[in-house]
Amino acid sequence: MSLKAQIDAFNVQKEANLPADVLALMNTTNEELIAQHIRNNALQVGDKIENFILANHLGKNIELADLLDKGPVVVSFYRGAWCPYCNLELKALNDFLPQFKTKSAQLVAISPQLPDQTLTTAQKNELEFDVLSDIGNKVAQQFGLLFTLDKRIQELYTGFGIDFEHTYGDKTYQLPLPATYVINQEGVITYAFLNEDYTLRAEPSDVMTALDGENK
Repeated sequence: MSLKAQIDAFNVQKEANLPADVLALMNTTNEELIAQHIRNNALQVGDKIENFILANHLGKNIELADLLDKGPVVVSFYRGAWCPYCNLELKALNDFLPQFKTKSAQLVAISPQLPDQTLTTAQKNELEFDVLSDIGNKVAQQFGLLFTLDKRIQELYTGFGIDFEHTYGDKTYQLPLPATYVINQEGVITYAFLNEDYTLRAEPSDVMTALDGENK
């Protein structure tokens, strides 16, 4: 099943389970975020990436330059383990990992979660790739993906039991737009999927197509 089909199925469940006023608030704030056009200022295809070093879910430092020495790199930015769309995406990427490896591609996921939270994400989703902690959103800012959650959504998520200070180590409520990039061995972006609508995610098969292009 495609990632889109999984997301569509989840959306049906969400609309059946959540009150109408909650759904309306989610839709309204999502539309308002989309209208900000944040992605227009984010890194795009053809842009060169600056090197970065982040700790993975096991506390080991992972450097982009080291990954690029081995092959192209797939980078997926996600909001957090509390986000069902993120979990669906991470699992779908994990399922494609064997195919990515046929192209010598490295896969990493990045969020501003604290290391113990990224470990939980990796374990819960049985991920076989590095999940990195971008504490303070330094790399997300470097990519131009940073935004601040609407106060109404902050209150809603807090009511759902999401503890942002426990998860991220602060209460800035800043998150990266969900985004997926393919970076070639020269450090240049060859594929970019980013959208202010957090319910839309890169299809792993499209990422694979981009990696196929790297090897032609």
